Amino acid sequence: MKSSPNRTLLIVGSYADPEQNGVYVYELDKEQETLTRLDAVSGMKNPTFVGLDETRGLAYAISETTENGERIGEIVPFRIDTETGKLAELARIKTLKPSTSHIEIDPSGQYAAVSGYHGGNVGLIRLSGTDSTGRLTDEQQHVGQGADPVRQDRPHPHSAKFSPDNRFLLVADLGLDRVRSYAVDVAEGKLSPVYDAVTPPGSGPRHLAYHPDGLHVYSINEVGNSITTYEYEAETGKLTPVNTVSSLPDSYTGENTTAEIAVSNDGRYLYGSNRGHDSIVQFAIEPASGALSFVQHVSTEGGHPRHFALTPEGDYLICANRDSNNLTLFRVDPASGKLTFTGQSAEVAKPVCVRPFI
Repeated sequence: MKSSPNRTLLIVGSYADPEQNGVYVYELDKEQETLTRLDAVSGMKNPTFVGLDETRGLAYAISETTENGERIGEIVPFRIDTETGKLAELARIKTLKPSTSHIEIDPSGQYAAVSGYHGGNVGLIRLSGTDSTGRLTDEQQHVGQGADPVRQDRPHPHSAKFSPDNRFLLVADLGLDRVRSYAVDVAEGKLSPVYDAVTPPGSGPRHLAYHPDGLHVYSINEVGNSITTYEYEAETGKLTPVNTVSSLPDSYTGENTTAEIAVSNDGRYLYGSNRGHDSIVQFAIEPASGALSFVQHVSTEGGHPRHFALTPEGDYLICANRDSNNLTLFRVDPASGKLTFTGQSAEVAKPVCVRPFI
């Protein structure tokens, strides 16, 4: 299966109760432009995000459980059979109270970073990389509030992103209007805050994307429906905001929140998802400054696009539409970066994360 360049495995997370299927594996056949389900596993509560360690063939799903009567997040590692697409559960690793919203595996596969949206906390978990046992080695508690009294009454770390060189962890805190840089002590498994980049008030940074040039980072801002460009200093982990642009058409007056963000492998284009307008917005990236210029909006062919992903080759985009219960498949034009719906979709219950497995 994986020997063919025309096939890619997709690991999908969703909102689900333990008795329901929650994590799925799909096969994208590029030649036929089809999405075929290969596996589905249950036993987890709301496995809404999945981290990948492609080198070791592992997928790490977040989940919710209880400990001594209190809610706590957990990680559920799976080994992926690349021939059949089947998942084999390996362990259960307790993380943060009361729950987590996101997981990111570092480039070495040695650590996972989890973000606690509801608890205002961020955790670092050391992974074994072999039998998938793990333990929490550090927890950082955020404090404060933002400009919006409803959405930003307290800290809400929504996601974290390791730097390409594994020296820093960038945390998007929706509640504080900040992207916090932590230095990562790999030997001790500790995080040390080094810098806060401040977004415009009421922005609510949610997810982050690095530019391949290593000089720029982008945040998609859930509350403000915008995208902020930052200059990034790889030696210090410092982010400097450059400008912020809207993710929506000027004429749109309906409700909306943004969700996912991605940069093309060649660094020429940026994509973001709008929930409400139900679209993918595309921007062109100016090579020297990293500035964004609008290209197009494309319907996601579904409702509430909470997540999407580009294939490793950059030739397709798969969108996870929560409210319409489907994955939708788009071609990516190699010259213009523009998206075209293939007409192909797959039915999945409340999909909110889709991760191509290399």
